[in-house]
Formats: sequence, structure tokens, C-alpha cells
Amino acid sequence: MRQIWPAERAGDVSESDLLRLYGFPADAHRWLAVNFVSSADGAVEVAGRSRALTNSADRKVYPLGAALADVLLVGAATAVAERFGEAAHADWQLAVRRAQGLAEVAPIAVVTTGASLPPDAPVLTKVSTPTIVLTCAAASAERRAAWQATGARVLVHGTTSVDLPSALNELAELGLRRIHCDGGPRLFGAALAAGVVDELRLTIAPLLLAGAAGRIAAGYDLDPRRLRLASALTEDDTLLLRYLLD
Repeated sequence: MRQIWPAERAGDVSESDLLRLYGFPADAHRWLAVNFVSSADGAVEVAGRSRALTNSADRKVYPLGAALADVLLVGAATAVAERFGEAAHADWQLAVRRAQGLAEVAPIAVVTTGASLPPDAPVLTKVSTPTIVLTCAAASAERRAAWQATGARVLVHGTTSVDLPSALNELAELGLRRIHCDGGPRLFGAALAAGVVDELRLTIAPLLLAGAAGRIAAGYDLDPRRLRLASALTEDDTLLLRYLLD
């Protein structure tokens, strides 16, 4: 893997370089890094799932987010479609977490208004660290009780939709300030609309798909948001980009 931007750091990338590039700012009160992989023509899924777009280059940087984060944030629809559960950390990820003084397993925080998260979803039932459910007052008391029965911690923010700034501030107050977001597109769109995104980590896979697949942000009409390129890496025709939001 080689770095091509910034130009003054161009050259081969070491493991320590990747940790530096994909780490979280030490002095940030809260930092939300959103992660996506897409095809060159912007598709974010193949047959409804993103995993067919990943490759060896993406698998070198994507796990760094989970290795360095306090909490993993995901939308309920994505968690269910991708069958999210607790991923077993590789030895190197555990070593990174221990070196950073982090818990061995980062909790998952799922964003839902209610119906999109069934109580038997693996993200609730296949975890050793209790999942955090970020929801709103529109979620019924019965559904909230069913989530809690799985051991999940339920945090209510907002009325008909989740108030993301308030919810993420509570995560930060709980010591979960380094947030690795796995999407999906509607959650990314909502986070952009709420102004809580700090960084976009985007892998562009060398594939063309066409068809009707969605793009990385959806559901909200926004004024164009300016991005600043923080780093660009390349390996095997794949581009790995990091953008900061002004």
C-alpha cells in the first residue's frame, strides 16, 4: 500500500502509518468517522449487501476503525441486513486496543425509531458487551422493554426521530467519544443533516456496477458540504480516501 496524498508523505505505508492516519484526534470532545466502500460508479451494495465490494486493501484499513474506536455506530436497517453481531477481534486488533487503553470489545450503538430493530436481531442477541440502542419517544414502551430484555441499554433522544447531536453527546459523556460509524446511507444522511460528521473514510473499489444501487448518503436534501482531503492511499487499483468536513 502506498500513500499518494499528502505529497510530502508519499511512499510505502507501514502499520504505524495506518494507525496514525486512521486514529482519532486525542483532544476531540467527540469524533464521528463514517466508513463506506463503494464502486467507482458510486454503488454501495451488491444484492443488498456491501460486503461484495470489499477487497484486501479495504480489509487493511476498515478494521482499524473498530480497533481504535470507543463505540461502533450503525443504523438498524444496516445492522439487520448485514446481520451485525459482535465481530471477533484479531490478535492485532486486541493488541491495538490494549495499547490504547480501550476495552477489549467496543459496544455497538444502534440507531432506530423502533420498528426497524426486532428484539431477536443478532446485534442485540449475539453480543457479549451489551448493545446501546439510540431511539426516540416514538418507539413503543413494549419495543423498548423487549430491547432491554436482551440486556441492551436504551437511550431515548428526540420525539419522532432520533436527535443525533443529543444522543452522541450522551455517548461522549459515557466515555464513548471515538465513534466508528458503519452506516448505512440513511444514517449518514441524517448525521450530515444534523452536522455531527467529522470525517468520511471512503474506499473506492475498482468495480462498475450500474443498476439501481444507492449511494453512501440518502434521505435528506442538503446544501453542498465542503470536504478537505486528509489522505489518499492506493493498493491493487483501489483508492482509500479520508476526508474531513469543514
